[in-house]
Amino acid sequence: MRPDVPARLPTAQVIAAIGGICMAQSLVSGIAFQGVPALLRDGGAPLDQIGLANLAFLPWALKFLWSPWIERYRLPAGQAERRTRRIVLPGQWLLAALLFLLAGLGQPSMPVLLAILGLISLTAATVDIAGDAFAVEQLAENRRGWGNATQVGSSYLGMFLGAGLFVILAGSHGWRVAAATMGGLVLLLTLPFALVREPARAAHPSAHRPSLAHALGRPDVRLGLIITIVFQTGSRLAYGMTPLLLLDRGVPLASVGWINGAGAVVAGLAGTLLGALILQRLAAARAVVVALALQTTALVIFLAAVLASSWPPHTGPQWLVALALLKAATAATGFVALYAFLMGRASPAQAGVDFTLFQCADAMIATIGGVAAGWLAQHWGYGVCFGAAAAFGAAGVLALPALMRRLAPPFSPENEHV
Repeated sequence: MRPDVPARLPTAQVIAAIGGICMAQSLVSGIAFQGVPALLRDGGAPLDQIGLANLAFLPWALKFLWSPWIERYRLPAGQAERRTRRIVLPGQWLLAALLFLLAGLGQPSMPVLLAILGLISLTAATVDIAGDAFAVEQLAENRRGWGNATQVGSSYLGMFLGAGLFVILAGSHGWRVAAATMGGLVLLLTLPFALVREPARAAHPSAHRPSLAHALGRPDVRLGLIITIVFQTGSRLAYGMTPLLLLDRGVPLASVGWINGAGAVVAGLAGTLLGALILQRLAAARAVVVALALQTTALVIFLAAVLASSWPPHTGPQWLVALALLKAATAATGFVALYAFLMGRASPAQAGVDFTLFQCADAMIATIGGVAAGWLAQHWGYGVCFGAAAAFGAAGVLALPALMRRLAPPFSPENEHV
């Protein structure tokens, strides 16, 4: 190995480390965004108060604002060391401590609960900046498919733990046991990363100072943001309305719960595996186009079933359920392909900033798409909502090849000085 080429950890060790961190991040997110709201509603809390819990999502949408400071600390200018462990491990310990605090308080008052959820989300979002940068640096280009499959699959499992197991334990044993169990799981999931000894950077590290201006000044980052918007708009429009459609078409609430829980996990894991296999055979840019084509095909088929269920003779809800799971699987395939591709757009000199920008763009699309989907479905019906989603997907399939041709070759960890 040349002296200016940084060492890279074994792929298996990297995958175990990022898998544990991603599962822990999704676990606490599942508690904040799904588990706690469900328990509050079950306890009779009004919807307007429960809606305040969504404020905890703000750190995830805005974390790009402080990502340069995190990255400057993680990659000190002119020094070979990386400080990812100094960010991730204390952050994970703080997450566990906050969950143990929640366990000690039992079911706290709404202001205290919102404060704890806000701190949990702020901590998790900050840890995510460093964790994603670690993945970008340590995964070789031909291993990013499996790395992203691990991240997406772990996220599904973590969400199931936070939104499912937490609620089950709280219902049977109370908040204290549920929160303490989740805190213990966070510590357990942190162990693979705690065993990592992060290699140093190049022998002559850059004096580069990570910044948003540097990221947005690069054409590849700007194109990556556009590609993220083009790729995700259709899927995000369809995501939030699917459970509501199933309920309105006669699927029982308990069944919808199982579909969103175990069904989504199984479909998501199948989709992540497919995404990894596609990336093993195709270059990342081409895999993104193929993944969006699959995603759009599933949306079109789902749209046909939605329309068929609206007019006599009505299509049975079992078809809608099956196609909803197919749609979820192709969405997971899309996540794996898109984020593997975006890893190649992030500069190794400030991977935490560049990759965080892409994630925040996706989060903004999810927020705007969710509001727009609700308005479309309310005023124009489910057919128009899912029709718009399919149309955006089809337009994206046509637009992506032209966008991809404008990109420079992807970065690799060997190129640290750009």
